[in-house]
Amino acid sequence: MEFATLAYELFLFAIGLYMYLFAIGKVSSKDTAVQKKANDFRAKNKGWMRLLGLALMAIMTVHIVLHLMQWGG
Repeated sequence: MEFATLAYELFLFAIGLYMYLFAIGKVSSKDTAVQKKANDFRAKNKGWMRLLGLALMAIMTVHIVLHLMQWGG
């Protein structure tokens, strides 16, 4: 059960990282129609997506560190 919880925390960290990278424009698509939609969405929502991605990564980092500390000691 402990491993499943750690995997879930890592998954949420990865979602936060992807959201942050998408918000700053580092994630792109090869399909031009999809890329245009993504750019339009990013232009409207980049502020809150960037903050939410950073917050999710910060919270999950604390959870992961505490989880690993609990295993070690």
